[in-house]
Amino acid sequence: MLNRVILMGRITAAPELKQTQSGLAVTSFSIAVDRNYKSAGQERAATDFINIVAWRQTAEFICKYFTKGSLIAIEGSIETRHYEDKNGNKRTAVEVIAERAHFTGEKKGDGGGGSGIENRFNEPAPIGANISVGDDVDFEVVDGEDELPF
Repeated sequence: MLNRVILMGRITAAPELKQTQSGLAVTSFSIAVDRNYKSAGQERAATDFINIVAWRQTAEFICKYFTKGSLIAIEGSIETRHYEDKNGNKRTAVEVIAERAHFTGEKKGDGGGGSGIENRFNEPAPIGANISVGDDVDFEVVDGEDELPF
């Protein structure tokens, strides 16, 4: 069986880092993802709003480097859970559990609050750069080229 999802969209509200009672970092937010097609009579394609949940270092990474409007690429899996709302109605939640988050190449000033990092999918990463989370290496922002550590 296979449960993998890759999405790219804009964050709809600033992600907030929270802690569980046991101290695990978690964030949940949604991204707006445009469909690849337009229905008859529509001026533009419809947009889907997809709920994302990230844990541990992935949550910390997202909250540190992404804001409302940022373009983000998410790798993960889909999970469903069932619960009862405050009125006693049975509900189902569908969420993407983010295992990795990637910058998309959007630079600051591109209109979306981008990250300022070159696109991982189209450009080779500079030596020593870590532009995704999920590896055991931390990402560090270096402001000027005079301060490069190599």
